[in-house]
Amino acid sequence: MAILKIARMGHPVLRRRAAPVADPRAPEVRLLVRDMLETMEDAGGTGLAAPQVHVPLRVVVFFVAGRRAELEDGILEDGPPEEGLPEEARHERRFRQDVPLTVLINPEIEVLSQDTALGPEACLSVPGLVGQVPRATRIRYRGLGLEGETIEREAAGFHARVVQHECDHLDGILYPQRMTDLSLLAFTSEAGRFVEEAFEDEPEDEKVQSHG
Repeated sequence: MAILKIARMGHPVLRRRAAPVADPRAPEVRLLVRDMLETMEDAGGTGLAAPQVHVPLRVVVFFVAGRRAELEDGILEDGPPEEGLPEEARHERRFRQDVPLTVLINPEIEVLSQDTALGPEACLSVPGLVGQVPRATRIRYRGLGLEGETIEREAAGFHARVVQHECDHLDGILYPQRMTDLSLLAFTSEAGRFVEEAFEDEPEDEKVQSHG
């Protein structure tokens, strides 16, 4: 395995549409994914797309910790037990469980709700910055795994945000291009109240973890 160099904003590979993977089971795809996972772990990200490591293929990797999702989505960890919640709240809480480390090849996203929400995003390819980005609050995504199996899930809140962020990389889109108010783009060291509130219960070294 190897730690790969991460492309930064301005590099042409981040502006082009990535090509579909012909065979998810090919050895070179498996090797790419292994290197992406090691690179993501080394960089401290929660997701990574192949174009970010200079490979223009439609491959993303990510994970979502349930605790992180609860904090970002404003759900208290000591909230009411699920059996005491109304159906809508139980539906939303199902998406705050840990989402395991996922490899998604040739992913597709279907928006399930026209509702959008602002949330802070950082990116390994846009180091030192964080911005408030509007994203669809509920989506369905599908793609292939390394054995060619179909992966299909619904996602809400932070889980949905991570998937949308990573899949944008496959179409040559960085999160600042999704922003509707560039006054909410800031250096992480100067981001102010909106970042501090979003991550107020996170350990100090995790407060601006990049999506990828």
